[in-house]
Amino acid sequence: MTNRRRKRKQKRNGRICISLIVVLFLTIMSVQIVKLYQKDQGDRERINTLTDAYEDETERRDQLKDYEEYTKSQEYIEDQAKSKLGLTHDNEIIFKEDKK
Repeated sequence: MTNRRRKRKQKRNGRICISLIVVLFLTIMSVQIVKLYQKDQGDRERINTLTDAYEDETERRDQLKDYEEYTKSQEYIEDQAKSKLGLTHDNEIIFKEDKK
């Protein structure tokens, strides 16, 4: 009988060890899954931020291209001559307001 009890006790101890190993493994895997999920969320936020910044810079690039074209136009030259140098066309009449 002692032999049977010993075998039962060994089986029970083996089952307990295996159960503890499984629980430990599941705990470690759960922690790793949570860490990966948090990293994934951080990466998604960073991607969204970078995408927004890219769109902003693309819009800025387009605005600069438009401004570059404007600065090469005759209209820009005339605007600068009027505003900074006070020049006008021959057929223009300038009216000034009285400051009262």
